[in-house]
Amino acid sequence: MGRKVAFITGGSRGIGKEIARKFAQNEYNIVVNYVSDKTDVAELEKELNQNGNVEVLCVKGDVTDFSTCEQMVKDAIEKFGTIDVLVNNAGITKDNLLMRMKEEDFDKVINVNLKGTFNMTKNVISYMMKQRNGRIVNISSVVGVSGNSGQANYSASKAGIIGFTKSIAKELASRNILSNAVAPGFIETDMTDVLSDTVKESINSQIPLRKMGKAEQVANAVYFLGSEENTYITGQVLNVDGGMIM
Repeated sequence: MGRKVAFITGGSRGIGKEIARKFAQNEYNIVVNYVSDKTDVAELEKELNQNGNVEVLCVKGDVTDFSTCEQMVKDAIEKFGTIDVLVNNAGITKDNLLMRMKEEDFDKVINVNLKGTFNMTKNVISYMMKQRNGRIVNISSVVGVSGNSGQANYSASKAGIIGFTKSIAKELASRNILSNAVAPGFIETDMTDVLSDTVKESINSQIPLRKMGKAEQVANAVYFLGSEENTYITGQVLNVDGGMIM
């Protein structure tokens, strides 16, 4: 048997890149989807393949477009012959109070976060069903569980991902395809780095562990649920949030 293959959307930076790195470290071949023209593909491949013993395929594409997702999946299958793990990580925020939220900002967030998850999953499962094995890990958020002021669009998209995850877990279990969601809380990223110390202290005071999480901690949870170590967990939401939501 050849190496297993993990496909990560939005995998060129932040949590997505950390997830891709974790699978690469465990000798999975990697397919990374990215959307920005600024992405340095050669550098990304080099970063993910530090051991030099896995193959990395970078595919540019907008997950909101169904035919683009179809083509990216075909490219991955053409190169590797299989997709064993799908991680739906691509996501955006366009925060505002509902009173001020523009319709296009609601639509865009739903399209990337929720419809993008549908587009990718729909195109991957036919291959997983044929091989009667697969792991799907969808990145939700604690605000998909709790809601959050100023994030009606984002919270709705992430709550939708939870419902989607549980539904496909029931549909696909007979084919040994496990579907779970990981819901990060406050994680140290480029977005949180710019916050003032006062804001960071306020955030940390809401977290029982009194600190933000790291992308690596999210990646560890995603890797476990997506790997062959997980053989009996499906339809679950794992909060990686320092105890913020209990």
